[in-house]
Amino acid sequence: MAESVFPPVPGQLTSLSNDIAAVAADDAPLPVLGFSAYNDFFVTGNRMRFEKRYFRRRARLNALAAQALLDPDADVSRLADVLWAVCDEHTWALPAHIHSPGRLSAEPPGVQSGDREGWGAEQTLDLFAAETAHALAEIVTGLGPRLDPLVSQRVRAEVDRRVLTPLADPRPLAWEGFGNNWESVCAGAAGMAAMLLLPPSDRLSSMLARCGKAMDRFLAGYGDDGGCPEGVDYWVYGFGYFVYYAVMLHEQTGVDLLDDPKVAQIAAFPHKAALGGGAYAPFSDASERPWLPAGLLSRLAERFGTPPPAVIPSFHDDHCYRWAHLARTLAWYRPASAVSTVADSDFLPDLAWVVDRGPDAVFAAKGGHNDEPHNHLDLGAFLLHVRGRTVLADLGAGEYTRSYFSDTRYDHLHPSARAHSIPVVDDELQLPGAARLATVVRHEVLPDGVAFDLDLTAAYEVDGLRRLIRRFRWWRTGRLELTDVVTADRPLPITEVFVSRYAPVVADAAVRWDDTVTLDVDRPVAVDAVEATDHHGRPDVAYRVLVPVTAPAGESAHTFTFSVRLRADRPLRRIA
Repeated sequence: MAESVFPPVPGQLTSLSNDIAAVAADDAPLPVLGFSAYNDFFVTGNRMRFEKRYFRRRARLNALAAQALLDPDADVSRLADVLWAVCDEHTWALPAHIHSPGRLSAEPPGVQSGDREGWGAEQTLDLFAAETAHALAEIVTGLGPRLDPLVSQRVRAEVDRRVLTPLADPRPLAWEGFGNNWESVCAGAAGMAAMLLLPPSDRLSSMLARCGKAMDRFLAGYGDDGGCPEGVDYWVYGFGYFVYYAVMLHEQTGVDLLDDPKVAQIAAFPHKAALGGGAYAPFSDASERPWLPAGLLSRLAERFGTPPPAVIPSFHDDHCYRWAHLARTLAWYRPASAVSTVADSDFLPDLAWVVDRGPDAVFAAKGGHNDEPHNHLDLGAFLLHVRGRTVLADLGAGEYTRSYFSDTRYDHLHPSARAHSIPVVDDELQLPGAARLATVVRHEVLPDGVAFDLDLTAAYEVDGLRRLIRRFRWWRTGRLELTDVVTADRPLPITEVFVSRYAPVVADAAVRWDDTVTLDVDRPVAVDAVEATDHHGRPDVAYRVLVPVTAPAGESAHTFTFSVRLRADRPLRRIA
């Protein structure tokens, strides 16, 4: 099949091919996925210790497979051993996605429950089981007779037993109905494995019909603006697998899932969330600097005219080492001479995100509601990104643990209201739930910036609070005026919170971050530092500037002015 027969590597992929060769040359024993490693999550709630071992095994698998498919003369004996070892794994699903007697899942309630569906751990069809099935199916199909028949037969049997059998069974799978990345990744990867390994049959047709319904639900989870509430990282994940599946389905059946106006809007989403220089708005459980697969961007550029890839990610940028992303970069990447540009201002009305780009600084803010996929309590949050650094910040994703995806989610710093630049009203934080929403009152692109107003009243449950309007007025020359207009039945103490990863300096009636952004203040402020761990388990410190105000009974307006110090030693540049 086309995705497994790679063309000659262009010079732009030299670094990636060198990464592949280096990992393929590693002949150290594969990390062991023994009982202690597997059971660690159920005992401690820690995901990373097991997953690091698991992903290192996938890295070796992918590197050896890519090397073999790039070089028809490559020896495949070590790859055969790795394929055999993957078939030996107790389960291809992650422990965090498995529910068995006396053990709890770390994901949102109902994400994966092998026992509830009648499947044990070995046949739990989660994201990573589906991805593994697709990788193995594509590798053995691409290698054909170069691989020992016994290895190929075992791989085919294990893919069928672990993934295709649950997919063919009529019992509901736990992720069906989610309408997010689970639908497209699980259905897309499992569906591609089915198309690769099965001949035309009623069984295959029923699987593809099931996958088609999942893809419909996935698309329905997006608004007409094409925005991904989970952020750019999950756009790469969910939409990437949607595209990979759609291309293969079109090749095999003629059905074109990409021929949909909403798909074209979704394809443009990351460019609307771009802050410049490889940074993107890190709202929800996203990261500021996600990696975007070059092959995926090349295919989208060809189909929809979206910007082509500006950089080639390294082999290690995807710490989960997903075969589909790597293989499509090797198969689909095309050098492009076009220089991509982004608009001065983007607004996603369904997400209620605004991103406005000045010559040296970018402003972004969000509305939405507090029950979005990978939700944070962050209605009315904003950021200021200056010359490649997000000074007023959204922290993005924290470390995924069992409790991070539980009823105690908002006790964790990153998804909590404490980690966002939003007001605390009468000591009350924003509350979770779909009814806790921000209504867009105004969005207007102006010649010199943008005006963006949100009604945040529903986000709080405070006796005496009648209305809370947050107004942003941003000038692209580097000035932001934030005004909270409060209507109250009684005097209400309010704490305005401004979050950064840079330690603030408070002096001379001002707060300064990174000697770049200044907030004028006319009252004493407090600063606290909150420590946590980021998505990769590294130490992460948020510095919170706390500014007290009192909203009297009636209507009052409280304005805060931020100014960006632009570089005087060089001309202003356009952030792209």
